[in-house]
Amino acid sequence: MKEILSHFAIPNEVAEPEPLRIGFINDSFVVRSKRIGEKSYCLQRINHHIFKDVEGLMRNIQLVTTHIRRKLEEAGEKDVDRKVLQLVPTHTGKFYYETPEGDYWRLYVLVEPATSQEKVTPASARLTGEAFGRFQRQLADLPFGELCESIPNFHNMEFRLQQLDEALAADPVGRKAACTDIIDAINSRREEMCLAERLFREGKLPKHINHCDTKVNNVLFDEEGKPICIVDLDTVMPGFVFSDFGDFMRTAANTGAEDDPILDNIRVDLEVFEAYARGYLKEATFLTEVEKELLPYGCRLLTYMQTVRFFTDWINGDTYYKIAYPEHNIVRTRAQLRLLEEQEKSRPQMEQIIAAL
Repeated sequence: MKEILSHFAIPNEVAEPEPLRIGFINDSFVVRSKRIGEKSYCLQRINHHIFKDVEGLMRNIQLVTTHIRRKLEEAGEKDVDRKVLQLVPTHTGKFYYETPEGDYWRLYVLVEPATSQEKVTPASARLTGEAFGRFQRQLADLPFGELCESIPNFHNMEFRLQQLDEALAADPVGRKAACTDIIDAINSRREEMCLAERLFREGKLPKHINHCDTKVNNVLFDEEGKPICIVDLDTVMPGFVFSDFGDFMRTAANTGAEDDPILDNIRVDLEVFEAYARGYLKEATFLTEVEKELLPYGCRLLTYMQTVRFFTDWINGDTYYKIAYPEHNIVRTRAQLRLLEEQEKSRPQMEQIIAAL
C-alpha cells in the first residue's frame, strides 16, 4: 500500500491505509492524516473488469468534478472542498496509477465531516431529490458528448432487450419453458418501454449527464443533515434524466425489498415519491416539458429494465449478479415485475403529483 500511495502527490504525512467497507464494486481504503486538521484520503482500487475503459472513466470524473467546482466558485459558495469530490493526481499528472500487475488505483480527498444514510424517509427523500436535481443542473451545460459511457449501453432499454432475446434463444440451462408468464409480461410492454430511445432518435428528447446510481447512500450530509456532496461517480455518463429519477424511485419508493419473496409487501410509497419529486423539481430547473411529463414513466422504465436484467441473468444461469440462494434471480424478477404492476396502477396519482409540482 505504501508503494501505491507513493505514486500520488499527497502533500501531507499519512498513516497506513485501513479497509473501508463501502460499495460492492471497488476496493476502498481510508488513509488518515497523521496530524489533526490536515487532509485525509480515500484510496480505491478500480474494478477494471466492470469499468474496462479506466482512462475514459477517470476523464469523466475529472471533467464532472472540475465543472461543478467551477460552478460553485463562480457562485461564491463557501466550503467548496466539502461540496464536490477532489481527485489527487499522481506525480506524472494522471488521476490514476496502474501497477505493473495491471491493477488501477485512484485517490480522493476525504470529505469531512460528513455522514451518509441508508434508510429513506419522506424528509430525506426530499433532500436527496434536491441534491440529485442540483447535480444534474450543475452539469446541464457540460456537453454530454465530452463524456464516454463508463459502462456502454448501461440504461439502453433496446440493448437490454436484445441481451434477453439472445439469452432466450440460447436457453443455456433450460429455464425458458417454465417462465412463459414472465416472457409474456415483458413482451407486452416492449414498445412502451423503448419510447425514450425512439424519441431521442426523432430529436424530441435530449440527453444530459446522469449519475446513474441515485441512491440515498450516494449523498453525503453535513452536521445539520443537509446534503453537501454527491459521491460514487463511476457511472456518471450521458443518458435520460428521468432514468436517474426512476432509479431512485425503484428502490426508495418501494414498500418491499428489491428481492422480496412476499409480493404482497410491494407497493408504491407515494409519500416518498411526492417528497423526492418536490425536491428534485425545485433544483432541476433545466428540464424540458417532455422530460417533466416523462418522470413517472422513468419509474416504470427503470423497474422494467431491472426486471429484464434479473430475468436475463436467470435464463443465462446466474452469471452476472451475486445470488444468495439458487432461485434468487427469479425471485428478484418477480418482485420487480410486481413493483412495475403497482407503478402502473399508481400512474394517475404519480402524474397528478408531477403536474401539481
